[in-house]
Amino acid sequence: MSDLGDWFKGIPFFTRWWLALTVGFTLFGRFGIFKSHQLVLLYEPFIKQFQIWRPVTALFYYPLTPYTGFTFLINCYFLYNYSQRLERGMFDGRPGDYFFMLLFNWACCVIVGLIADIPLLMIPMVLSVLYVWCQLNKDVIVNFWFGTQFKAMYLPWVLFAFNFIISGGGILELVGILVGHLYFFLMFKYPLELGGPALLSTPSIIYSFFPSDPRGGIHGFGQAPASRRPANDGGGRGGGGRHNWGRGHVLGDN
Repeated sequence: MSDLGDWFKGIPFFTRWWLALTVGFTLFGRFGIFKSHQLVLLYEPFIKQFQIWRPVTALFYYPLTPYTGFTFLINCYFLYNYSQRLERGMFDGRPGDYFFMLLFNWACCVIVGLIADIPLLMIPMVLSVLYVWCQLNKDVIVNFWFGTQFKAMYLPWVLFAFNFIISGGGILELVGILVGHLYFFLMFKYPLELGGPALLSTPSIIYSFFPSDPRGGIHGFGQAPASRRPANDGGGRGGGGRHNWGRGHVLGDN
């Protein structure tokens, strides 16, 4: 138990609580402590009956059945694996920026969920975070089932295709991909590669709750697209050189 506690405390803050709340609400629903129909995102109860907790519980709750248990475990693995990689990597020392990314993606998932009648937000949210990591580490080679290997930039689409072929689904993965792409485009691609203005930034009020830590290891933007703007005279930050962010991690590594 002490080893399990040490492992849990070693998980980065936001990933730790996201994973804990997901497991907690799912088990509460499974054992009937909370009724499942009170936890999902439904338009009528949320808008007309002001049941404002539903967008939050719909993020953390996932119904467990003999047919959905494996899907739940796989998505918990993706949540733990890729959320902590972002939190410890690109967002290291910048908890406010990571919280804003989670908040932005969650808000987009809620809007799409209300419009498209999607009652569960766990899979879209996890895929949105996975998509951001894959875009920032697009050349890292990842392993998938049956020994297949490919670049990380293709992983979200492989998951979408795999679920579409196996179970005839895929809409939840597609929503997560679109939400993740929206954040990545507004935060990185448009201002850094296309030279446009910054359309998305962390509100200052979030920094008052989650201030940046100057001792954090990485403060840049990972492997975001290089800017097409002319190089600054005299070096600027870091002299304009490229940084080696390591080889990344392979999907399925222990």
